[in-house]
Amino acid sequence: MELSVKIAGTALCFFILMISQAALCQVRLPRLVSDGMVLQRDTNVRIWGWADAGEKVTVKFNGKIYNTITDKNGNWEITLKPMKTGGPYTMKIRGKNNSITLKDILTGDVWVCSGQSNMDITINRTKDLYPDAIANSENPYIRRFLVPMIYDFNSPHQNLQSGSWESANPKSILNFTATGYFFARALYEKYKVPIGLVHASVGGSPAESWLSEDVLKKFPEHHKEAQKLKDTEFVEKTIKEEQSASNTWYRNVYGLDEGWSKGRKWFDVNHDASDWDWMNLPTHWKDEKLGRVNGVVWFRKDVNVPASMVGKPARIELGAIIDSDHVYINGKLVGTTSYRYPPRKYDLASDVLKEGKNTIAIRVISNAGDGGFVKGKPYELTAGGQRIDLKGAWQYKVGAVVTDPSPSTTFFQFKPLGLYNGMIAPLLNYTIKGVIWYQGESNTGRALEYHKMFPALISDWRSKWKQGNFPFLYVQLHNFMEAKSQPSESGWAELREAQLKTLSVPNTGMAVAIDLGEWNDLHPSNKKDVGERLALTAQKVAYGDRKVVYSGPIYKSMKTRGKKIIISFTNVGSGLVAKGNGELKHFAIAGADKKFVWAKAKIEKDKVVVWNDDIAKPVAVRYAWADNPEGANLYNKEGLPASPFRTDDKQ
Repeated sequence: MELSVKIAGTALCFFILMISQAALCQVRLPRLVSDGMVLQRDTNVRIWGWADAGEKVTVKFNGKIYNTITDKNGNWEITLKPMKTGGPYTMKIRGKNNSITLKDILTGDVWVCSGQSNMDITINRTKDLYPDAIANSENPYIRRFLVPMIYDFNSPHQNLQSGSWESANPKSILNFTATGYFFARALYEKYKVPIGLVHASVGGSPAESWLSEDVLKKFPEHHKEAQKLKDTEFVEKTIKEEQSASNTWYRNVYGLDEGWSKGRKWFDVNHDASDWDWMNLPTHWKDEKLGRVNGVVWFRKDVNVPASMVGKPARIELGAIIDSDHVYINGKLVGTTSYRYPPRKYDLASDVLKEGKNTIAIRVISNAGDGGFVKGKPYELTAGGQRIDLKGAWQYKVGAVVTDPSPSTTFFQFKPLGLYNGMIAPLLNYTIKGVIWYQGESNTGRALEYHKMFPALISDWRSKWKQGNFPFLYVQLHNFMEAKSQPSESGWAELREAQLKTLSVPNTGMAVAIDLGEWNDLHPSNKKDVGERLALTAQKVAYGDRKVVYSGPIYKSMKTRGKKIIISFTNVGSGLVAKGNGELKHFAIAGADKKFVWAKAKIEKDKVVVWNDDIAKPVAVRYAWADNPEGANLYNKEGLPASPFRTDDKQ
């Protein structure tokens, strides 16, 4: 009996081994080359994959047959001849042991969408702004491939772990990059050409994480860090230790929280909160009597809901909360968010609200003492077209206090080289039209370096893709943070300047977004105008439309005339205007002492004249030179804003 079992086991192992070997010898394709893909029109297109060494591979597509033999490592590649816009097509790939049929293939234009969070943010995050766009999004000619987030410091990846092509419809579009979708939609409406979006972006990622090792060597400090991270054991150990420390911190906070430990339920409608303190929301705790707190603070508010709001779908909006929250209404958990930035918009079932008194309770965890509710955001309860304002007096009570802030976390995906190896390298064989890029927030404070690094990144990707100087279009940083009353230095303005100067790189284009931000949100909701401005830039740079006005005014030169400085621009379109038909704002001027003060400015034909009566010999002008240049209003008549600039270039 024992011998029979051994024989059977050996036979099973042999059978499994044969199946595994057969699978390895089968022709295989990268994730990108799959059903529903969009292939780049009007140029040679690479199709590639893997099979057994020396194996013949045949590809049949659009009436043509392509044959090749794999190399000694099992790699194969064929080149499709240029094709016009068309489809859907079917492609058949045959090897020695198997064949693959790919369906629903289109030929059109393929754009890589990359950068950090403002490229990564999906339609779902901004859906309240675009109900009509979502409802009317059914379009089989706009498609997206989502590249999974993965980093590697040791070697460039050949393939992706997951991903598939999806066409736009009211359900799938919610997971499209919002900037990318509106870019694609605008191009499709203009040219009626299928658009494929390969979405490869990661929130918070700095530019150096997207550089190949070859180019990273030009930035020794970052290259040195990448070398240390090749120690996989160190990286894994660090992740494990930091996760353990974080889990311990949260267990401690949860265990100490008097609001829901030991059977207590401060969110219960019957809880006696008569001894709680009061605070007017929204505000930061550090600005109130409470002060800085690491731990948990609970908030409660009773609101009177009329019968006309009951029995209907409802929503509670609570701006943005630092850092995480659990929200209860009448004792029911209605929403939770673990991250400080997303706007709190929790939809309520029709049975949550009741006529009369309703109790709202919010449990807020502050990770680093700076807890609070972000100002300038909606705080309201809505149902049946009616609204209850939730700003104002709330009761509060501390649930838990811990001595130390939450342990720091190493975001390895932000480290040099990692995202290039994991997310860009696997795309390099895929023929593209160009790249759209929205990034820079994580490099503010390092503008001088970015002035070199960003052009190096563009050159790096073009070199690795081996498609020449394909179009590389990008978004200049939006306005952010509180506006200042006087001219001052600005890291965000310096980063915008580095982006502006990158226009000297051939076949690049920039969409100005200085008027599309929100002072209190790193992730502004208006992605439609961003995408459409990128599409305007594409019409000029990628599609060769010489008539399109694709940009707002760009600083060209200056000259001094007595007490005045005259500024000349390119991209004036059909003329310069002060938006709002008032005076030009946010111009500053300085004499030899370089102390900038607000200036008067007026438009004279295609120039702007700038002066301050108290400065007899001006030497420099700045426009919109601030983190948030609130009120900056120089545009062309086509409605596109001027890029911020300074004439006192320090670089």
